[in-house]
Amino acid sequence: METLKIKGEWNIIKGGLKQKWAKLTDDDLQYIEGKQDELLGRIQKRTGESREAVEKAIEHYRAADSASRK
Repeated sequence: METLKIKGEWNIIKGGLKQKWAKLTDDDLQYIEGKQDELLGRIQKRTGESREAVEKAIEHYRAADSASRK
């Protein structure tokens, strides 16, 4: 997952992740540039999901947003 790919779309991705995992809070999903690993770790800890599952969910919502813009 590239930092630049999610930076501009983060609010939309964040909304999708909160729908998928209702346990997540805005604090859990605070995106700080250069702290991608910390963000993934927070989501993993809160949801109990694997890193791969979290990355896949982020990519899913990123791709869905990109498709809706076309």
